[in-house]
Amino acid sequence: MVVIGRDGGDRATTRLGHYRARDGSCGAAVDLDVDRPHVGLVVGKRGSGKTYTLGVLAEGLLDAEGVAPVVADPMGAFTPLDTADVSATVVDPSVRADALDPRQWCTVLGLDPEQGAGALVWRAASECATLDEMRSWVTDADAAASTGRAAANHLALAASWDVFDPAGIETGTLCSDGLTVLDLSGLASRPAGAVLAAVATALYDARLADRTSRLPWLLVDEAHAFTDGVAQRPLRRLVTRGRQPGVSCVLATQRPSAVPSTAVSQTDLLVAHRLTSTADIDALQAAQPTYLDGDFATRLPEATGDALVVDDGTEFVHHVTVRERRTPHGGETPRASDLGGDRGSKARVNGESETREWTGN
Repeated sequence: MVVIGRDGGDRATTRLGHYRARDGSCGAAVDLDVDRPHVGLVVGKRGSGKTYTLGVLAEGLLDAEGVAPVVADPMGAFTPLDTADVSATVVDPSVRADALDPRQWCTVLGLDPEQGAGALVWRAASECATLDEMRSWVTDADAAASTGRAAANHLALAASWDVFDPAGIETGTLCSDGLTVLDLSGLASRPAGAVLAAVATALYDARLADRTSRLPWLLVDEAHAFTDGVAQRPLRRLVTRGRQPGVSCVLATQRPSAVPSTAVSQTDLLVAHRLTSTADIDALQAAQPTYLDGDFATRLPEATGDALVVDDGTEFVHHVTVRERRTPHGGETPRASDLGGDRGSKARVNGESETREWTGN
């Protein structure tokens, strides 16, 4: 058995899969270290197994001692875990208004903090703890009428997102012994980013202040949707500084070219499924370690579920087939032929039933 992410030892691990033999058979087991914090990047084009692999990691973290896995789920791929026989809780996310700092409030509302309404929102966020208090503060502020109306309208928009609550998600919930799934699937990009920014900050601050005895793992699906908005700075902090307090961050994306180069360069665990976009391959190629022979384009796998795993901790490269999940996977692409009806639910290809052994996004 090989453990990716560390040299030897018998500390906490989870099964990632098996070596991929040249004849397509399974070789030796491959485990992943979950004892120490890591920065991970899971990449792959749609349907190659990216989200499936993130689910495999989430399952493994559920079984590990001393960790607190949290999944940011913008597509609803992890909501089926709520019906599975595992310790997983799917939550409709809500956060405190003061979980965002004044700069983040301006960012999420698309305001310039040095101009008019942006400056007013900045001051309101500095003075108030709740969104209602911020709105009242703006109404009573000594500002030009047009500036006050603009700030009030932006805060009314934030209220319509229905994600800001004086209670918010407790840090204790995020750092529990089960898996917490943040169901962001019903949210637009800006409110989803606000929730993720608040959660990433809460996990980092909790460990920095030693308020939790568990090491958090934040798994972010479709990460490219969050790396240029209000969640950019909190995610960057986890990627660049999270190891010291003990916070792991794993970003999964089908567009590695849209992920900041800092995230790619700071990754110590890269799981690369099939990619065909030149821009995406080039983004990985730019951070290629010296111990990887050849280039990414020639080393990337072809089959769904296979992955090229680059372990920067041990400076080894592995060709792995990711194991099958034990829990439901909600990321599979729907097919019309699977919807049933009087013509049956099995897909037919050239008159024969189609068999799918490994599917996922």
